[in-house]
Amino acid sequence: MPFATSMPDVNLALPHANERCHLLARIFMNKVALTVALVLFATGPIRALACSACGCTLSSDWASQGLASSGGWRGDVRFDYFNQDQLRSGTDSVSRSSLDVPNESEIQQYTINRNYTFDLDYSPNKDWGVNIALPWYDRSHGTIAEGDTAVSTSHDTGIGDLRIIGRYTGFDAQRSTGFEFGVKLPTGMFGSDFRTGPQSGQPLDRGLQLGTGTTDLLLGVYTFGSFAPDWGYFGQALLTQPLNSREDFKPGTGVNLNFGTRYTASPTFQPQLQINARFEQRESGANADVENSGASLIYISPGVNWNISRRFSAYAFVQAPIYQRVNGLQIEATWLASVGLHYIF
Repeated sequence: MPFATSMPDVNLALPHANERCHLLARIFMNKVALTVALVLFATGPIRALACSACGCTLSSDWASQGLASSGGWRGDVRFDYFNQDQLRSGTDSVSRSSLDVPNESEIQQYTINRNYTFDLDYSPNKDWGVNIALPWYDRSHGTIAEGDTAVSTSHDTGIGDLRIIGRYTGFDAQRSTGFEFGVKLPTGMFGSDFRTGPQSGQPLDRGLQLGTGTTDLLLGVYTFGSFAPDWGYFGQALLTQPLNSREDFKPGTGVNLNFGTRYTASPTFQPQLQINARFEQRESGANADVENSGASLIYISPGVNWNISRRFSAYAFVQAPIYQRVNGLQIEATWLASVGLHYIF
């Protein structure tokens, strides 16, 4: 959705009240889009988190893609797998054999993520909706800490931070543009320690914990439509802004951008291609890994949606990075996989 840079002149003496409502709605959406744009510019150069906590960037937000326009209840279960084992600095990969051990910098070895996300979505009507998403993480991590010669490991399982997002789409009759607003709540634990190795018993980096410990504001806009008889598209921008710090740690401001197209000629199998981007600033605080945090990550994500029945569908996607920029020494995945099930109650 293009960002507006000026406000249109408004004549409230329109002949019909519904015309005034639609005009005010368009003005409001322009303000929202401008706010998101200003945040993107104000955050400055966006850098990289040692990004086990970043997770998969794939969009399975069916409402923002125009696939959940009717009212009622919907459920979604998704599994993401990715192994972050490629050491990187800036936009380049780094060979571990080129680094001395012990080293003055941490040399991360791997972070294996097996993540589940449970979504419950409710729309009382075509204009309003709310989505509740609770992640469950299974995360294994290995690293050689600064000054160490052996690997220290951790393994944590449990819920992450709960996300509650409302949406409004009543800006026009087509309901093809929406505004999202919500919060991320600190339901995930953030006090895990290393289990083995020289760092056994020492706190795990806050960026690798199952939760951030902070409450975050979520604001987004989205649009969808068709550009040909059998082709659809969608676009979404979502801002994550931490509202507080917790025990000397505050995650960086993050922005997710998702763009996609799908071929809809078949009512059963619908191939889809997404471009997913995640930009995150450095974390801050005495317990933050400032030098090795913040990210610019862009992925291409081909996949397919399988409509098994009128109410039940499945989907599968593979993600591959097309741009990765990190600060310091960090690890990223060379591929990611996601599968999920979606049900309309």
